Amino acid sequence: MIKRVFITGRAHGIGKSIVETFASRGEKVAFCDIDVARGEAVAAQTGAVFYKVDVTDAAQLEAAMQQVFDAWCDIDVMVNNVGIGIFKSLTEVSVEEFDRVISTNLRSAFITARMLARHRLANDNTAYGRIVNLCSTRYLQSETGTEGYSASKGGIYSLTHAQAVSLAPMHITVNAIAPGWIHVREDEVLRPEDHAFHPSRRVGTPEDIARMCLFLCEPENDFINGQTLTVDGGATVKMIYPE
Repeated sequence: MIKRVFITGRAHGIGKSIVETFASRGEKVAFCDIDVARGEAVAAQTGAVFYKVDVTDAAQLEAAMQQVFDAWCDIDVMVNNVGIGIFKSLTEVSVEEFDRVISTNLRSAFITARMLARHRLANDNTAYGRIVNLCSTRYLQSETGTEGYSASKGGIYSLTHAQAVSLAPMHITVNAIAPGWIHVREDEVLRPEDHAFHPSRRVGTPEDIARMCLFLCEPENDFINGQTLTVDGGATVKMIYPE
């Protein structure tokens, strides 16, 4: 079975790895991003189809998905990966900045699921389907100045189990992945103690998350549903006391 896969954001980091991983398995892959240069580069490298989309614009996002439906008749796998963070003091962050984080990270995952559900109902399709939402360990942990990001990921956690119940009649499972520390920034220099902090003895890579996406999207793994799976090298199970 060749899966038809649509991935939101990013043309680098975790999103890029998810695109590469599904494409390398011979799946049909389309993705969207606001960054045209990186998006076109990833498309050229992988053979995936790229759409320029600002996911905070519902019309743009729905139009891109409709183009995928028109080309491939359906979407089997939807990965809501897009995410941004605006990290400022609670007293300094603007309402507009908070809203943009929520619209990017959370509202887009509602829009894509609704679009897929409407398409399935209109075409009487209750076959195989998978939605994977990218959460974060910040849905249950926070640092100062992370209100928008943490709220969006808390919303993803709750949206995931709500969607799992709503989409069950269509045989679409919905799960989330909560990454911990994933090395995606080119300017981030990792120290030995950064790796040693993790029980797995290393900082995560985008490929760790992409492999979990593959696992959740296997047809035989349909008994995993409505869950948020933490992929963090064991960091969040450590008891940490101040020194």
